[in-house]
Amino acid sequence: MSGHSKWHNIQGRKNAQDAKRGKIFQKLSRDLYTAAKAGGVDPDGNPGLRLVMEKAKAANMPKDNVQRALDKASGAGGANYQELTYEGYGPAGIAVLVEALTDNTNRTASNIRSAFKHAGGELGTSGSVSFQFERKGYLEISRGEDAPAVDEDQLFEDMLEAGADDMKTYEDQFEIYTDPKSFPAVRDALAEKGYVFASDEVTMVADNPMEVPADKAESLVKLVDELEADDDVSAVYTTAE
Repeated sequence: MSGHSKWHNIQGRKNAQDAKRGKIFQKLSRDLYTAAKAGGVDPDGNPGLRLVMEKAKAANMPKDNVQRALDKASGAGGANYQELTYEGYGPAGIAVLVEALTDNTNRTASNIRSAFKHAGGELGTSGSVSFQFERKGYLEISRGEDAPAVDEDQLFEDMLEAGADDMKTYEDQFEIYTDPKSFPAVRDALAEKGYVFASDEVTMVADNPMEVPADKAESLVKLVDELEADDDVSAVYTTAE
């Protein structure tokens, strides 16, 4: 879910470990497809793909999942996969952006439309909500008792020196935002200084996050969960704050 809000009170009642594992695999599958599509499916000749495959191995991602992502990129088996974006509004008028990778557009569109309907939302037309998001590089550094000690002032200086655009501080994490093009350089520069990232990706970030009314929060979470559970869906972003 974009906005990187933790939804502590709601998601704490779910099986967070399984959900997190599934989302990690989902992101890795997307990254594998993107890297293989850009530079080929041979990791020896594609450093970007090799890096993602190393991440997949570290996350204990099943080999079948890895191969399926590579097959999608190479067109193995004759399947023709398309990258599509769906836009709509969820409960309380929260904008929702859905990225999908599919070999059957009718199936995917039907499933996504049903998910919006189940949550009381509505699937919109192209361009109806995308203007509310901006693609940015995102780095998350955990803080707290169970995380390595990080000096906030030093991190702020280091991230500016590395070329990042902005940093937000929360009770349990630091969030650093960059231009997508400078993201790899910023990430590498901070990693060299010893910072450990809980998350590092290029993602879609809401320009003006909205507060979700308490009586709509559960419905919004269910909408995002249903969308993310679809095998064709690569990523889900919302304007929820």
